[in-house]
Amino acid sequence: MIQINELTKVYKLTKKQMMEKKTKKNMVKAVDKLSLTARPGEIYGLLGPNGAGKTTALRCIASLLKPTQGNIKVKGYDTVEDSQSVRKTIGFLTNEIKLDPQFSPRYMFGFFGRLHGLDERVIEERREELFDYFGIKDFQDKKIEELSSGMKQKASLAVSLVHNPEVIIFDEPTSGLDIITARNVTDYLKHLRDEGRTVIISTHIMTEAEKLCDRIGIIINGVLVLEGTLTEILDRTNTKDLEDAFFELYKIHNKEEE
Repeated sequence: MIQINELTKVYKLTKKQMMEKKTKKNMVKAVDKLSLTARPGEIYGLLGPNGAGKTTALRCIASLLKPTQGNIKVKGYDTVEDSQSVRKTIGFLTNEIKLDPQFSPRYMFGFFGRLHGLDERVIEERREELFDYFGIKDFQDKKIEELSSGMKQKASLAVSLVHNPEVIIFDEPTSGLDIITARNVTDYLKHLRDEGRTVIISTHIMTEAEKLCDRIGIIINGVLVLEGTLTEILDRTNTKDLEDAFFELYKIHNKEEE
Protein backbone atom coordinates (compact mmCIF):
# COMPACT_ATOMS: atom_id res chain seq x y z
CA MET A 1 0.00 0.00 0.00
CA ILE A 2 1.08 3.57 -0.73
CA GLN A 3 -0.20 6.33 1.54
CA ILE A 4 0.52 9.96 0.64
CA ASN A 5 -0.40 12.57 3.22
CA GLU A 6 -0.37 16.28 2.30
CA LEU A 7 2.69 15.94 0.05
CA THR A 8 4.15 19.29 -0.98
CA LYS A 9 7.35 19.61 -2.99
CA VAL A 10 8.94 23.01 -3.61
CA TYR A 11 11.95 23.62 -5.86
CA LYS A 12 14.26 26.62 -5.80
CA LEU A 13 14.83 28.06 -9.28
CA THR A 14 18.14 29.29 -10.64
CA LYS A 15 18.28 32.67 -12.37
CA LYS A 16 18.41 30.88 -15.72
CA GLN A 17 15.30 28.85 -14.87
CA MET A 18 13.53 32.03 -13.75
CA MET A 19 14.30 33.61 -17.11
CA GLU A 20 13.12 30.53 -19.00
CA LYS A 21 9.84 30.48 -17.06
CA LYS A 22 9.52 34.28 -17.33
CA THR A 23 8.92 34.65 -13.61
CA LYS A 24 10.33 36.77 -10.80
CA LYS A 25 9.62 34.06 -8.25
CA ASN A 26 12.63 31.95 -7.26
CA MET A 27 10.49 29.07 -5.95
CA VAL A 28 8.07 26.76 -7.72
CA LYS A 29 5.58 24.41 -6.08
CA ALA A 30 5.64 21.20 -8.15
CA VAL A 31 3.20 19.29 -5.91
CA ASP A 32 0.71 20.97 -3.59
CA LYS A 33 -0.81 19.13 -0.59
CA LEU A 34 -1.31 15.85 -2.46
CA SER A 35 -3.05 13.10 -0.50
CA LEU A 36 -4.00 9.69 -1.92
CA THR A 37 -3.89 5.98 -1.20
CA ALA A 38 -2.97 3.24 -3.70
CA ARG A 39 -4.06 -0.18 -2.46
CA PRO A 40 -2.86 -3.75 -3.07
CA GLY A 41 -4.64 -5.39 -5.98
CA GLU A 42 -5.29 -2.21 -7.93
CA ILE A 43 -3.70 -0.01 -10.56
CA TYR A 44 -3.82 3.64 -9.56
CA GLY A 45 -3.24 6.11 -12.38
CA LEU A 46 -1.97 9.67 -11.96
CA LEU A 47 -3.31 11.48 -14.99
CA GLY A 48 -2.25 14.95 -16.06
CA PRO A 49 -0.47 17.08 -18.65
CA ASN A 50 3.31 17.45 -18.86
CA GLY A 51 4.56 19.51 -15.92
CA ALA A 52 1.57 18.68 -13.73
CA GLY A 53 3.71 17.17 -10.95
CA LYS A 54 3.20 13.47 -11.72
CA THR A 55 6.89 12.58 -12.01
CA THR A 56 7.80 14.59 -8.91
CA ALA A 57 5.14 12.75 -6.91
CA LEU A 58 6.37 9.35 -8.07
CA ARG A 59 9.98 10.23 -7.28
CA CYS A 60 8.94 11.20 -3.77
CA ILE A 61 7.14 7.85 -3.40
CA ALA A 62 10.30 6.07 -4.59
CA SER A 63 12.33 7.99 -1.95
CA LEU A 64 14.46 9.71 -4.62
CA LEU A 65 13.15 13.10 -3.50
CA LYS A 66 12.34 14.32 0.00
CA PRO A 67 9.01 16.06 0.53
CA THR A 68 9.15 19.72 1.48
CA GLN A 69 6.09 19.05 3.62
CA GLY A 70 3.92 16.03 4.33
CA ASN A 71 4.89 12.38 4.40
CA ILE A 72 4.63 9.16 2.39
CA LYS A 73 4.51 5.56 3.54
CA VAL A 74 5.09 2.52 1.35
CA LYS A 75 3.98 -0.72 3.01
CA GLY A 76 4.24 1.16 6.30
CA TYR A 77 7.81 2.38 5.67
CA ASP A 78 8.38 6.12 5.75
CA THR A 79 10.13 7.23 2.54
CA VAL A 80 12.44 9.59 4.46
CA GLU A 81 13.05 7.75 7.72
CA ASP A 82 13.30 4.25 6.21
CA SER A 83 14.20 4.83 2.57
CA GLN A 84 16.27 1.63 2.32
CA SER A 85 13.28 -0.55 3.19
CA VAL A 86 11.16 1.37 0.69
CA ARG A 87 13.67 0.77 -2.11
CA LYS A 88 13.79 -2.96 -1.38
CA THR A 89 10.00 -3.10 -1.69
CA ILE A 90 9.47 -1.14 -4.91
CA GLY A 91 10.14 -1.48 -8.60
CA PHE A 92 10.62 2.01 -10.04
CA LEU A 93 10.82 3.00 -13.68
CA THR A 94 11.14 6.40 -15.32
CA ASN A 95 12.43 7.41 -18.75
CA GLU A 96 15.13 9.51 -17.13
CA ILE A 97 16.80 6.54 -15.46
CA LYS A 98 19.07 5.03 -18.10
CA LEU A 99 20.91 1.70 -18.16
CA ASP A 100 24.67 1.90 -18.68
CA PRO A 101 25.16 2.03 -22.47
CA GLN A 102 28.36 -0.05 -22.40
CA PHE A 103 26.71 -3.16 -20.96
CA SER A 104 24.12 -5.62 -22.23
CA PRO A 105 20.58 -6.23 -20.92
CA ARG A 106 21.71 -9.64 -19.65
CA TYR A 107 24.59 -8.11 -17.68
CA MET A 108 22.48 -5.27 -16.26
CA PHE A 109 19.74 -7.69 -15.21
CA GLY A 110 22.25 -9.84 -13.32
CA PHE A 111 23.94 -6.79 -11.79
CA PHE A 112 20.69 -5.40 -10.36
CA GLY A 113 19.57 -8.85 -9.29
CA ARG A 114 22.72 -9.26 -7.20
CA LEU A 115 22.31 -5.71 -5.91
CA HIS A 116 18.92 -6.79 -4.56
CA GLY A 117 20.51 -9.81 -2.89
CA LEU A 118 19.13 -12.49 -5.22
CA ASP A 119 21.08 -15.70 -5.78
CA GLU A 120 22.09 -16.73 -9.29
CA ARG A 121 19.38 -19.37 -9.64
CA VAL A 122 16.61 -16.87 -8.89
CA ILE A 123 18.18 -14.29 -11.20
CA GLU A 124 18.27 -16.84 -14.02
CA GLU A 125 14.63 -17.85 -13.45
CA ARG A 126 13.50 -14.21 -13.41
CA ARG A 127 15.58 -13.43 -16.51
CA GLU A 128 14.04 -16.31 -18.44
CA GLU A 129 10.52 -15.27 -17.47
CA LEU A 130 10.85 -11.52 -18.11
CA PHE A 131 13.11 -11.64 -21.17
CA ASP A 132 10.78 -14.15 -22.79
CA TYR A 133 7.66 -12.13 -21.94
CA PHE A 134 9.03 -8.80 -23.18
CA GLY A 135 10.83 -10.28 -26.19
CA ILE A 136 14.35 -9.37 -25.08
CA LYS A 137 16.15 -12.66 -25.76
CA ASP A 138 17.14 -11.77 -29.33
CA PHE A 139 19.14 -8.73 -28.19
CA GLN A 140 20.02 -9.65 -24.60
CA ASP A 141 23.78 -9.71 -25.32
CA LYS A 142 23.98 -6.51 -27.36
CA LYS A 143 25.26 -3.28 -25.81
CA ILE A 144 22.52 -0.98 -24.55
CA GLU A 145 23.87 1.81 -26.76
CA GLU A 146 23.21 -0.33 -29.87
CA LEU A 147 19.52 -0.79 -29.08
CA SER A 148 16.52 1.15 -30.33
CA SER A 149 14.60 3.32 -27.86
CA GLY A 150 11.86 0.68 -27.66
CA MET A 151 14.36 -2.09 -26.92
CA LYS A 152 16.01 0.06 -24.22
CA GLN A 153 12.60 0.65 -22.63
CA LYS A 154 11.84 -3.07 -22.58
CA ALA A 155 15.23 -3.83 -21.01
CA SER A 156 14.65 -1.15 -18.38
CA LEU A 157 11.22 -2.62 -17.61
CA ALA A 158 12.68 -6.07 -17.05
CA VAL A 159 15.52 -4.78 -14.88
CA SER A 160 13.12 -2.78 -12.70
CA LEU A 161 11.17 -6.00 -12.01
CA VAL A 162 14.15 -8.29 -11.37
CA HIS A 163 13.44 -8.62 -7.62
CA ASN A 164 9.70 -9.30 -8.08
CA PRO A 165 8.67 -6.16 -6.16
CA GLU A 166 5.46 -5.88 -4.16
CA VAL A 167 4.96 -2.23 -5.15
CA ILE A 168 5.38 -1.07 -8.75
CA ILE A 169 5.88 2.63 -9.55
CA PHE A 170 6.06 3.36 -13.27
CA ASP A 171 6.34 6.82 -14.81
CA GLU A 172 4.85 6.76 -18.34
CA PRO A 173 5.46 2.98 -18.72
CA THR A 174 4.48 2.76 -22.41
CA SER A 175 6.34 5.85 -23.57
CA GLY A 176 8.34 5.17 -26.74
CA LEU A 177 6.93 1.68 -27.22
CA ASP A 178 5.23 0.31 -30.32
CA ILE A 179 1.58 -0.67 -29.96
CA ILE A 180 2.29 -4.41 -29.51
CA THR A 181 4.94 -3.94 -26.83
CA ALA A 182 2.82 -1.30 -25.09
CA ARG A 183 -0.01 -3.83 -24.90
CA ASN A 184 2.39 -6.42 -23.44
CA VAL A 185 3.39 -3.93 -20.76
CA THR A 186 -0.16 -3.02 -19.79
CA ASP A 187 -1.16 -6.69 -19.75
CA TYR A 188 1.78 -7.44 -17.42
CA LEU A 189 0.75 -4.61 -15.10
CA LYS A 190 -2.74 -6.15 -14.95
CA HIS A 191 -1.12 -9.50 -14.14
CA LEU A 192 0.80 -7.90 -11.26
CA ARG A 193 -2.38 -6.27 -10.01
CA ASP A 194 -4.21 -9.59 -10.11
CA GLU A 195 -1.42 -11.11 -8.01
CA GLY A 196 -2.23 -8.53 -5.32
CA ARG A 197 0.60 -6.07 -6.00
CA THR A 198 0.21 -2.33 -5.55
CA VAL A 199 0.69 -0.58 -8.89
CA ILE A 200 0.83 3.19 -9.41
CA ILE A 201 1.58 4.73 -12.79
CA SER A 202 1.60 8.17 -14.35
CA THR A 203 0.28 8.82 -17.82
CA HIS A 204 -1.08 11.57 -20.03
CA ILE A 205 -2.67 9.05 -22.41
CA MET A 206 -6.41 9.13 -21.73
CA THR A 207 -7.28 5.83 -23.43
CA GLU A 208 -4.52 4.05 -21.52
CA ALA A 209 -5.87 5.32 -18.21
CA GLU A 210 -9.44 4.36 -19.17
CA LYS A 211 -8.52 0.77 -20.04
CA LEU A 212 -5.84 0.11 -17.42
CA CYS A 213 -6.56 1.95 -14.18
CA ASP A 214 -8.92 0.84 -11.43
CA ARG A 215 -8.83 4.33 -9.93
CA ILE A 216 -7.59 7.59 -11.40
CA GLY A 217 -6.30 10.77 -9.80
CA ILE A 218 -6.32 13.82 -12.06
CA ILE A 219 -3.52 16.23 -11.18
CA ILE A 220 -3.27 19.76 -12.59
CA ASN A 221 -0.56 22.25 -11.61
CA GLY A 222 0.48 20.00 -8.72
CA VAL A 223 -3.03 19.74 -7.26
CA LEU A 224 -5.19 16.61 -7.16
CA VAL A 225 -8.43 18.02 -8.55
CA LEU A 226 -10.48 14.80 -8.73
CA GLU A 227 -10.08 11.14 -7.81
CA GLY A 228 -12.18 8.04 -8.35
CA THR A 229 -13.05 5.19 -10.67
CA LEU A 230 -13.66 6.04 -14.31
CA THR A 231 -17.43 5.83 -13.75
CA GLU A 232 -17.24 8.12 -10.71
CA ILE A 233 -15.16 10.70 -12.58
CA LEU A 234 -17.51 10.72 -15.58
CA ASP A 235 -20.54 11.04 -13.29
CA ARG A 236 -19.05 13.92 -11.32
CA THR A 237 -18.02 15.82 -14.44
CA ASN A 238 -21.16 14.89 -16.41
CA THR A 239 -19.05 13.78 -19.37
CA LYS A 240 -18.94 10.73 -21.64
CA ASP A 241 -15.21 9.93 -21.70
CA LEU A 242 -12.05 10.67 -19.74
CA GLU A 243 -10.70 13.17 -22.26
CA ASP A 244 -13.83 15.31 -21.96
CA ALA A 245 -13.71 14.98 -18.17
CA PHE A 246 -10.08 16.08 -18.10
CA PHE A 247 -10.66 19.17 -20.24
CA GLU A 248 -13.69 20.13 -18.18
CA LEU A 249 -11.59 19.96 -15.00
CA TYR A 250 -8.68 21.73 -16.68
CA LYS A 251 -10.95 24.58 -17.74
CA ILE A 252 -12.49 24.93 -14.27
CA HIS A 253 -9.16 24.73 -12.46
CA ASN A 254 -7.47 27.31 -14.68
CA LYS A 255 -10.35 29.74 -14.12
CA GLU A 256 -9.88 29.33 -10.37
CA GLU A 257 -6.16 30.02 -10.76
CA GLU A 258 -6.70 33.28 -12.65
